[in-house]
Amino acid sequence: MSTSLKIIVIGAGICGLSSAIWLQRSGHQVTLIDREGPGAGASYGNAGLMAQWAFIPVNTPGLIKDSIKYLTDPSSPLFMQWDQVPRLTPWLWQFVKRANAKDARFTAQALIDIIADGGDQHRALTHGTQAQEMITSSDFAYAYASRKDFDKDSFGWSIRREAGFVPEMIEGAAVQEFDPMLGPSVKCLARLKTQGHILDPGGYMHALADILRNEGGQVMQAEAKDFTLSDGRIVSVETDQGSFPCDQAVLTSGIWSKALMKKLGFKVMLETERGHHLHLKNPSQTPRCPMILGKGKFGVTPMATGLRCAGTVELGTHERGASRAPLELIRKQIAKDFPNLEYDAAEEWVGYRPSTPDSLPLIGEIGKTGVYAGFGHQHIGLTAGPKTGRLIADMISGRKPNIDLSPFDANRFDRR
Repeated sequence: MSTSLKIIVIGAGICGLSSAIWLQRSGHQVTLIDREGPGAGASYGNAGLMAQWAFIPVNTPGLIKDSIKYLTDPSSPLFMQWDQVPRLTPWLWQFVKRANAKDARFTAQALIDIIADGGDQHRALTHGTQAQEMITSSDFAYAYASRKDFDKDSFGWSIRREAGFVPEMIEGAAVQEFDPMLGPSVKCLARLKTQGHILDPGGYMHALADILRNEGGQVMQAEAKDFTLSDGRIVSVETDQGSFPCDQAVLTSGIWSKALMKKLGFKVMLETERGHHLHLKNPSQTPRCPMILGKGKFGVTPMATGLRCAGTVELGTHERGASRAPLELIRKQIAKDFPNLEYDAAEEWVGYRPSTPDSLPLIGEIGKTGVYAGFGHQHIGLTAGPKTGRLIADMISGRKPNIDLSPFDANRFDRR
């Protein structure tokens, strides 16, 4: 076993919690800090999907044409905070440049390595604990208005098939036989068997924090403000609750990691893909399995506390609250595709997905600082979190990771 190190993990979402648990299990002394506590951000409000199939980036061939169509259509799942465009332009330019088959396939292949075994990684993380009871096995379906609409996604489905994710196609009247909750607007389902989902994402994060405490780690509410380095290496994390001395640190604070990277003297191309959800209380119906509604591009997941409808993309800033248009789109699409659904109330929420222009997270040491990155997972943070945490624990503990981590190089946006 490697030498025991004192490690501060910054950010208590799924990536931070997973990193902290695996580091503690590797024999280190771990303190996890977060300004709000475990699972307060995107790890709380996601669709709860074990999205092992979600390795197709948003910037695929045809992005420019589709984006023009989407941004001029109020019923589309893509939104823009237009006053943010000048600030977003460098990120958008790099994002659009990669909207080609070669780059999309490169991204997909890299993401397969960190999410295709996501279910197994979650189960390994939680084995023998109460948290494992929040992971349930379930099928997954992508709901389309027609087979023609499914065929429009042929690029992504061809890559999924190559990776072993081959859908069962359900069409016509068989759609409603499979799930009577679906209305006539859905005429085609692409079903993937045995994928899984989380029954309560927020509760799951708190259960993971309990695992860390029970295994000897610490969880503290504190906001990281800066780092103190000696000869270029981390010696302490400075917070609003004082200084935390450490031998190494892990940065897993999502979109807020960008400002902390700057404190280290490194730049990163990281922007916010704002996601919204409606959490329906006491729904009169729930779908047979989690699904994504193809028209609205959001997930619908039965959970222990209701029906979670989460997704859409709004490019903008993390310094503003929820926007009405994405929430109204979700409402309208729910009413259309689930015409008989009733519910008592709908909780509204907005979260801030940290996204890079190449759709790949940053995983690994930042320069030679002794600070390790584990952020930028955009839509796949919940699925990739346990694997990311294990990889970071391996690197810090001197174990060689079993995948090629070069696509996730934490320094790729800051070449000096």
